[in-house]
Amino acid sequence: MNRYQNLVFSICLKMTGDYFAAEDITQETFISAYEHLEGFDEAHEKAWICRIASNKCIDYLKAAERRIAPTAEEEMPQETARGGPLEEFLARDVVEQVKEKCVGLPETYAFAAEMYFVNGMTAKEISEKTDTPLKSVQTRIRRAREMLQKQVRKEDFLS
Repeated sequence: MNRYQNLVFSICLKMTGDYFAAEDITQETFISAYEHLEGFDEAHEKAWICRIASNKCIDYLKAAERRIAPTAEEEMPQETARGGPLEEFLARDVVEQVKEKCVGLPETYAFAAEMYFVNGMTAKEISEKTDTPLKSVQTRIRRAREMLQKQVRKEDFLS
């Protein structure tokens, strides 16, 4: 934990754009790592912990997209941003970065990834919209997630 806490926190902060969420996800990452020690490969500990962190962040971003319910402006109470304009900008920036990364995927996966990760649609909804078998959509989403995680990891090691 001491060796990778800064790395994991920086990954979480970069992916979520929210300092407090990054702290929580960092803690969840180490808890999850501890709970799954039996599947741990000592030769790849850094990659293993980074993958757990990025998966936790992706789950957090997907859940955040689904919690947002569109309503009429007059019915929507004015909400104050938890951290102010900077955090709101960073959160939008993260969504834009995810969207850009989705566009960079092969065409087969790009549409499914954007609908799933950016727009918050379920695999079933994407399947119905595109008239594609559900299993095919689920496979595309899984493969797109793997490609996106590889991109994020590669960027973290390069920066």
